Amino acid sequence: MTDAGALELIVNQQIVTAMKAHDAVRTTTLRLIKNALKNKAIEKREALTPAESEQALATMIKQRRDSIEQFTKGNRPELAAAEAAEIVVIEEFLPKALDEAGLSALVAEAIAEVAATSGKVPTPKEMGTVIKAVQAKLQAAGLRAEGRAVSELVKKQLAG
Repeated sequence: MTDAGALELIVNQQIVTAMKAHDAVRTTTLRLIKNALKNKAIEKREALTPAESEQALATMIKQRRDSIEQFTKGNRPELAAAEAAEIVVIEEFLPKALDEAGLSALVAEAIAEVAATSGKVPTPKEMGTVIKAVQAKLQAAGLRAEGRAVSELVKKQLAG
């Protein structure tokens, strides 16, 4: 996305399209996206940057993943399926998520850079530094990855 205003415009157009198609799930999810972006902008008291818009959408996905986990534990598969359907719609407006192989390579690259900078191979104690380096690389490349996945891969590679 070039700017947050463009994202809101696209979401508004998609809402109209979904309403005309009588797609209730998509319409509801798009309205939730619109509200989340608007609330974030009101909270900030100015227009959102594209990064802030992406962050708001990533937060929505994380909330839904947590809900799916709870619904699955509570033996409510129909509610878990509804949350999963919402995630699919929200992900359309985010950069493509990096697959595990690509993320693993990025983590290895970040570990090598941290090692070169500090002069020693990072230990699990420097996990935070490595995660920050990975996040910076993801942002620079215009990619995204779930924080939990990044942290697990960093932990695995530093321990191994």
